[in-house]
Amino acid sequence: MGKQTPLYAAHVGLNAKIVDFAGWDMPLHYGSQIEEHHQVRRDAGMFDVSHMLAVDLEGGAVHTLLSRLIANNVDKLQTPGRALYSCMLNPQGGVIDDLIVYFFRPDFYRLVVNAGTADKDLAWITAQAEQTGNVTVKPRRDLAMIAVQGPTARSKVWQSLPGSETASSMLKPFNAAWFGDTLIARTGYTGEDGFELMVPVGKATITWVALQAAGVKPAGLGSRDTLRLEAGMNLYGQDMDDAVSPLEAGLAWTVDLVAPRDFIGKAALLAKPSQRQMLGLVLAERGVMRSHQKIVTPLGEGEITSGGFSPTMNQSIGFARLPNGVSVGDTIDVDIRGKSHKAKVVKPPFVRNGKILIA
Repeated sequence: MGKQTPLYAAHVGLNAKIVDFAGWDMPLHYGSQIEEHHQVRRDAGMFDVSHMLAVDLEGGAVHTLLSRLIANNVDKLQTPGRALYSCMLNPQGGVIDDLIVYFFRPDFYRLVVNAGTADKDLAWITAQAEQTGNVTVKPRRDLAMIAVQGPTARSKVWQSLPGSETASSMLKPFNAAWFGDTLIARTGYTGEDGFELMVPVGKATITWVALQAAGVKPAGLGSRDTLRLEAGMNLYGQDMDDAVSPLEAGLAWTVDLVAPRDFIGKAALLAKPSQRQMLGLVLAERGVMRSHQKIVTPLGEGEITSGGFSPTMNQSIGFARLPNGVSVGDTIDVDIRGKSHKAKVVKPPFVRNGKILIA
């Protein structure tokens, strides 16, 4: 048996199909992965993401620590509640993890890191904090996290949590606000609008039930993966890892090489220009692309990093690591079970806010 989130009993009560994910017993779906996908695109669905870890950083030197720790520029965070997506790199320029940083005060920030990397992240962050000094690192396993996503998600959160509209109605994307002891963040991993709620463990179930009563339907890891793939969002361990730089993972926009600060991994990125690039693929024939399938182009071989069936587009899509020089609009060959299939190179995202973006 794996680790269980505070909402595990609720998932079992809903007859969810439980699977192991990064050592956690998590719901894959509650009956139909496809229906859950469409529910998020068309209305509102919610995901238990309590397996992810919030880490609070407090102290006078937190800004100094984050300036070295992450590849994006923490100086972009100037107003309380502002959030920033970034990668945390090793000295070789590989991605230790991708994460979100929330700013509340000059001496108080919160990170949210992935479940599968939480232990190594925490060890790395703690080691760097000890070198910096004057920073307290506090993992927050006393918090549960619920992502409510879809075109009606925000209004249904406000219905479920009376009074929360006042605190969060003016939030712009990638901003967060406190509603009592709950953090409401306008962030997500689906390409739809919505909130991610960080609530005390003791309030997890009552919040989940209130959201259900407002018409928000539970959704599992299966639809979360197809939604993020359509939205052009990377998955750690597939699209990047310790041996892949953000420049080769389509995440150059999260790396600030211009500012004079010297973050961990910067020298490696500057010393070794990327030889590969991340682009999207749309399969032109029947079949389904999956991670690790080989790609053949006139400029050399590539590999599918994430692939699957897009319920919104009704065809197979994927991300691929390709040689530099391959361009959007090119046609390449994907090896699916020993047979070559044609695919068109595109620029993600494929779907955002319910709209198909690829012609």
